[in-house]
Amino acid sequence: MKKAMNAFYAQSGGVTAVINATACGVIETSRKNKQAISNVYAGRNGIIGALTEDMIDTNRETKNTIHNLQYMPGGVFGSARYKLKGIKENKVEYERLIEVFKAHNIGYFFYNGGNDSMDTANKISIMSKDMGFPIVSLGIPKTVDNDLPITDNCPGFGSVAKYIAISTQEAALDVASMSKTSTKVFILEVMGRHAGWIASAAGLVKKEKADAPHIILFPEISFDKKRFLSKVKESIKKYDYCVIVASEGTRYKNGSFLSDTGNKDAFGHAQLGGVAPILAQMISKNLNLKYHYAIADYLQRSARHIASQLDVKQAYAVGQAAVEMAIKGNNAVMPVIKRTSNKPYRWKIDKTDLSKVANKEKMLPKRYISKDGYAITKSCRDYLEPLIRGESYPPYEKGLPKKIKLKNISVRKLLNKKFMV
Repeated sequence: MKKAMNAFYAQSGGVTAVINATACGVIETSRKNKQAISNVYAGRNGIIGALTEDMIDTNRETKNTIHNLQYMPGGVFGSARYKLKGIKENKVEYERLIEVFKAHNIGYFFYNGGNDSMDTANKISIMSKDMGFPIVSLGIPKTVDNDLPITDNCPGFGSVAKYIAISTQEAALDVASMSKTSTKVFILEVMGRHAGWIASAAGLVKKEKADAPHIILFPEISFDKKRFLSKVKESIKKYDYCVIVASEGTRYKNGSFLSDTGNKDAFGHAQLGGVAPILAQMISKNLNLKYHYAIADYLQRSARHIASQLDVKQAYAVGQAAVEMAIKGNNAVMPVIKRTSNKPYRWKIDKTDLSKVANKEKMLPKRYISKDGYAITKSCRDYLEPLIRGESYPPYEKGLPKKIKLKNISVRKLLNKKFMV
């Protein structure tokens, strides 16, 4: 029998309302398989925790604490937007990772993130083998953007979709009740740099033509200022108000973002400065209408109090499956959610090679967007509806969700050499 080794788990990139449910799935399943995995070390601040040998000993946490992680938003161990360079460009970082893994008898690597993270997990699988210390490396899907290919949906998206749909409905009722004498236009800006999955969720609350949202702006559809203003004007004329849900990645025909600041983030992506105020000023200047806008920003991805029950369940399931797959000898793969039936909705866990998802994005299909480009279709509604079902309320204390406190005891450092990131 193969000797048990330790596992390293890291959270990567923007967090979600359910990423800690995945951590719970990884740790609880590992604890049930002590013959294969002795302990799970969590990277403090994601992959940086491995590079700097700054890891958290999850064995020091109680069974109850680990179980309750699924109720916590944010990344309990800390996440990071840190992109490892290519193997040829910066071999030093990969050598450092293997050095740390070797010192701490880490034979399993679980990287919980999006498409960039899947690329890193894939490279670690390759590099560790080349360096004579093979690591079983698995990616675990996580992204509110829902843009990972192969998997039907991504853990984290269902809860964001639920939050945006509910927020759109509630804000619309507010605006409608005051539209005669006050605000005529309300704009809700949502995440979605390249893909309009989150914006599409707002369409779930539109059951009749008069219902909000009256306009959804998708990154997949080129923004036409003249058409947009005409649509706003038409909505005011028909319904006395207009609710707009705009993806942060709304862009012109030439591909430039409406809100591009000209700066880049750690992954080389354009930093966006807020499309809602730009649209609001456009409407004010050209139509002279009173407006209000809101930028959902972190609120949409951290709203654990209103998480989709299905999303929580699937987030746990991919963490559990990753450990089970690794123990069975699967390497350089990612657990995926496979929809087996729509009515009734059924799903199962499958797997795909990391190379098939690394650095790849899944856009909102054109068949999910109405012909005029401002709403969703029935097929989109059929896809989205099951993902927001069910409530999974966290335990409350004195009117607030109870915060889970970790001991966060560090793993003793074994290497003398420091590594700067």
